[in-house]
Amino acid sequence: MPRRILIAPDKFKGTLSAREAAEAIARGWARVHPDDEVVPVPVSDGGDGFGSVLAEAAGALPRETVTVDAAHRPRTAPWWWSPGRSVAVVETAQVVGLALMPPRVFHPFDLDTFGIGAVLQDAVDAGARECWVGIGGSATNDGGMGLARAMGWEFLDKAGHGIERWPDLVGLHGVRRPMMPRLDGCRLTVAVDVDNPLLGPAGCSQIYGPQKGLRPEDMARAEAALGRLAEVMAAELGVDMASWPGSGAAGGLGFALRAFLGARAESGFEMVAQAVGLDAHLASCDLVITGEGSLDRQSLMGKGTGRMAACARAAGRPCVGLAGRVEALPESEAAASMFDATLGIAPGLASVEEAMARPAYWLEELAAVVARQEAI
Repeated sequence: MPRRILIAPDKFKGTLSAREAAEAIARGWARVHPDDEVVPVPVSDGGDGFGSVLAEAAGALPRETVTVDAAHRPRTAPWWWSPGRSVAVVETAQVVGLALMPPRVFHPFDLDTFGIGAVLQDAVDAGARECWVGIGGSATNDGGMGLARAMGWEFLDKAGHGIERWPDLVGLHGVRRPMMPRLDGCRLTVAVDVDNPLLGPAGCSQIYGPQKGLRPEDMARAEAALGRLAEVMAAELGVDMASWPGSGAAGGLGFALRAFLGARAESGFEMVAQAVGLDAHLASCDLVITGEGSLDRQSLMGKGTGRMAACARAAGRPCVGLAGRVEALPESEAAASMFDATLGIAPGLASVEEAMARPAYWLEELAAVVARQEAI
């Protein structure tokens, strides 16, 4: 009998969007089982690709804002707008994303989130009453200071002089609120995919700083700067938000959106799942196929593919994980139970270089291989 196959991958970072990956998998499966109904439903965890996935589900149309990237170079950044619902969708990786930075050119001490302010302001000026903000994939570690400055906040040293670079927050004495709230009347919801606090061994600097270019000798100053920011804002607001789960997301941007702009935080995956009607899709499908560029330990730590597999398991549906490559997953009962099978393009079908050069082709081929397996 024909089956209903739910195809719900995340992005294949650096090669395919979640939509492109879903369509490639669908083509491969349909070649082998043309009578099956394939249902592409791209997912995201709040990082790169969040904007296009959620915008598609919400029926939001693309807009653009002229702003700057993390290094203050001119950048035209996309965002998405649903006038009928007065909802804007913003993906900060499209403004200050690590993927936008040339490797080993800029030090994180010289990067900030200032450019996001213009995008949020454009959304409010367009009439947004609600703004969904995905913050994963940033190049920054500034605790959101740049965004706060773009929104009119001032950071002052003991002499009352303005501080403009986030490493200099070690000398922060006080803050001055903007005269007029820039985003008044717009509710911000920040989509996070990690639970890290702002500071400490599990904080943004220690965990994610190295992949952005922070060196061991930079850690003390980075931690001191963000620690002082947290102290001053706790005194200003009467609550310590630095320890809240997700405050360390995107180099502390999760902290800033809540502390300076009053945003509320939600799971990026849950926001997307609700928007695409994931529960209904799971209830009516026979098999789930998910995937991402690299299926590894991090996939099981709140990332989109791991969350998708967990949802499939909770719904009693078999789940297959596809990837550019599959690395060793934790040897635990929980990990073993999430996927009925995992397959990678490299090295079995193609080399890593070949897979990167023709990702859609090889992902389609991998899906066809899965479809031919009688046990699936």
